[in-house]
Amino acid sequence: MKQTVYFDHNATTPVRAEVADAMAGALVLGGNASSVHGAGRQARQLVEEAREIIAELVGASLAQIVFTSGGTEANNLVLRGTECDHILVSAVEHNSVLDAADNIEIVPVDGNGVIDLTALTSRLSEIDGQVLISVMLANNETGVIEPIAEIVRIAKEHGALVHTDAIQALGKVNVDWGDLGVDFISLSAHKIGGPQGVGAIVINEEIPLKSILRGGGQERSRRAGTENVPGIVGFGAAAKLIAGELDQISKTQDLRDRMEASIKAKCSDAVIFGESIDRLPNTSCVSMPGVTSETQVMKFDLEDYMVSAGSACSSGKVQASHVLKAMGVDEETASTAIRISLGFGNNSNDVDAFVSQWEKIYARANPDQLMGAA
Repeated sequence: MKQTVYFDHNATTPVRAEVADAMAGALVLGGNASSVHGAGRQARQLVEEAREIIAELVGASLAQIVFTSGGTEANNLVLRGTECDHILVSAVEHNSVLDAADNIEIVPVDGNGVIDLTALTSRLSEIDGQVLISVMLANNETGVIEPIAEIVRIAKEHGALVHTDAIQALGKVNVDWGDLGVDFISLSAHKIGGPQGVGAIVINEEIPLKSILRGGGQERSRRAGTENVPGIVGFGAAAKLIAGELDQISKTQDLRDRMEASIKAKCSDAVIFGESIDRLPNTSCVSMPGVTSETQVMKFDLEDYMVSAGSACSSGKVQASHVLKAMGVDEETASTAIRISLGFGNNSNDVDAFVSQWEKIYARANPDQLMGAA
């Protein structure tokens, strides 16, 4: 029987066994974290223990962590809950940023997907009022890492606030509140081996943040709604695991680099987007000339290899990636790109078997183009 190879960790990571066990215990416990009786106090203790773990992971204080229903709500809460006249975002942001508010302006990126700092500086010089800049730490499709330190420096010169969506970056690179220097950070559990449906923001307590969900005083009145205790417990358990595994991420990068080198050896025309600059160590966005993204995903799936055509939030739609379009990639090349994202449990056998399957799919569509073909 063939073994499934899961290469879609940027969409959702499989829940770790330790996380599932911790969540099961919280489910059995029951209790509302806002109740004052014994079960409620136990639930509250579990929530606060998870908050402490996550705060320690990102170098923040307990009071800075606000739990949400996921990354999308985290992004929306920052962009809609911060009183700003202008919101400047990069053209390659996740849709939960691009569509979060009505006063959003797009800042272009270069051919690698890195925000144009000159364009950002120019726009900041032209506008008045309070400005919020939102730029992701690492792109979910290409893995390209944005120059957050430079963005923060430019922002502070113009009195602007900075938010970074670090949802894809957490667990793959160091995410530290003090090092980043931003005002808000978005996080999500299901990208690090935790459950779906729970996320968080790390906030600058000196900046007012208005709740976009009303009807309760939870999370210091920043996010109304009964706390998802099992989900939060799972988030904390996942955060504790990755805190001890960051030093092993170089092994994942070695696997990623081995895979990319093998693909390029088979097909010199394959394009690896963002190849020449800093990327997440687990992420590869690569084109297969002559074979559409959707066809690749289906053919790989039939052989039990799980990959995606761009963001999982839009991979079911037959349309070009807005990320690659913003990078200036032509439509034909963009239409042949897939995202391969490695994670916990993947090994060299997975990579070698995947490359072999990649070669087979490519060869069927391009019988005369395979490197070494007669």
